[in-house]
Amino acid sequence: MKKQFAINGMSCNHCVAKVEQAINQLDGIDKVKINLKKNNGTVKFDEAQVSADQIAAAVTEAGYETEVI
Repeated sequence: MKKQFAINGMSCNHCVAKVEQAINQLDGIDKVKINLKKNNGTVKFDEAQVSADQIAAAVTEAGYETEVI
């Protein structure tokens, strides 16, 4: 499954790395692509192992507002 997330509050590549790291720590993540300029990210994942809500929660815990779009 592939989902796109709006991510607010990122201002630099360090922010992007922090979000990527938070998502990649979850089980079932296949690919993460974060776009700083568009303030969003696309995540490819195995929905049998992780949900879009869990991914959003990981981004929120890293300090950024997010929602599935």
